Amino acid sequence: MVLRQQIQSDLNEAVKEKEALRSSVFRLLLAAINNKETEKRTKIWKAKPKASVQELEKESKLTDEEIIDVVSSEIKKRRESIELFERGGKQDMADKEKKEAEILGKYLPEQLSEEEIKKLAKAAVEKVGAKEQKDMGKVMGMLTPQIKGKADMSLVSKIVKELLA
Repeated sequence: MVLRQQIQSDLNEAVKEKEALRSSVFRLLLAAINNKETEKRTKIWKAKPKASVQELEKESKLTDEEIIDVVSSEIKKRRESIELFERGGKQDMADKEKKEAEILGKYLPEQLSEEEIKKLAKAAVEKVGAKEQKDMGKVMGMLTPQIKGKADMSLVSKIVKELLA
């Protein structure tokens, strides 16, 4: 919940300094966080229809880990857009998306290097006893909790596939 306050504070600062891009990114991020909280509140309400509004509000607040998931998701969307814009020859749009991804990246924990990911992936493959592609789910299941938010999961997936090839 500290992370949400930091994002709100950064939004206020960006608005004061009239930084349109940063303001826009923070507003979109807070909207994504609010959407996730609404989704969580709906699930809780369906499970506990007699819960009070205060109880629903309290239980539906996202933890910092959940906010990191939202940030990761937003960055992933930007990366996909960058790829599409570059393929379509719209470099100015790709550059804007890159700037947005950089701004969002500030809220992620320090990212693991490719070498660190490979080490963790090798250890997971050995521990699970994975030998072929069909064991990838087991490896990813073990690896994901260790590196969630600290690495691009598509890169992790690619590395695990290479190890199991």
